Amino acid sequence: MSNKVSAIVIGALITAGAAAPVFAGQLTPADREKLKADHTALVKAGKVEPCFGAALKGKNDCYAGAGTTCAATSTVDYQGNAFKLVPTGTCVSIKTPKGPGSLTPKS
Repeated sequence: MSNKVSAIVIGALITAGAAAPVFAGQLTPADREKLKADHTALVKAGKVEPCFGAALKGKNDCYAGAGTTCAATSTVDYQGNAFKLVPTGTCVSIKTPKGPGSLTPKS
């Protein structure tokens, strides 16, 4: 993902009221639940959408497959079953070395 797109995504999440990015090691179980609830609320409000295959290693917002604990658990760049929250309507226009972002998990 380009720096320009990253800046847009971060700006949109800050504008939408998302918590500041953190690393998984810094999150307590209660923090993880709050972050999950905050992200869910943003998705339900239509402000952001999960974009699969668009996150860099360890920079995903959630869902990285069995045995993971969600945020910051992807093991490779552009992992198909890990997503990054992006402004609604922008996911499929994000270009990665593995193809465009997807609204559904990629294999």
